Amino acid sequence: MKCPFCSHENTRVIDSRPAEDNNSIRRRRVCDECGKRFTTYEKVETIPLIIIKKDDNREAYDRSKIEAGVLRACHKRPISASQITQLINAVETEIFNMEEKEIPSRVIGELVMNKLKDLEAVAYVRFASVYREFKDINTFMEELKDVLSTEEIKKK
Repeated sequence: MKCPFCSHENTRVIDSRPAEDNNSIRRRRVCDECGKRFTTYEKVETIPLIIIKKDDNREAYDRSKIEAGVLRACHKRPISASQITQLINAVETEIFNMEEKEIPSRVIGELVMNKLKDLEAVAYVRFASVYREFKDINTFMEELKDVLSTEEIKKK
């Protein structure tokens, strides 16, 4: 493994343990040249998952797209980085547990929305407004009314 700091090729593993999700291994490494430490994660390589977009184009699954959408929705909200990571991990686990080779993007969007709805209402509405492409204020208001009624039920 190449050192990310000095690009030297001799690094040693000084600690290995299962990562949070038990689907990967976290390794602490040290560079023999510069002495700096860094972390790597080892995951099982699977058959690439294909996402069917709204326009029927297909592309390889990319976790960073989910991360970007969730981060935008959670911007300036009282949601910790670990909560965001847990949400993304939960969505990804559900996706891969489907054991499908192709999954429509709308399925992933709905999974993310369901998780955000349980986590934080404003983040959910932000994500939903982009994902569902609200055409006018009335459809947006209908979604807000649903969120408000759900919040009232939670309070009871």
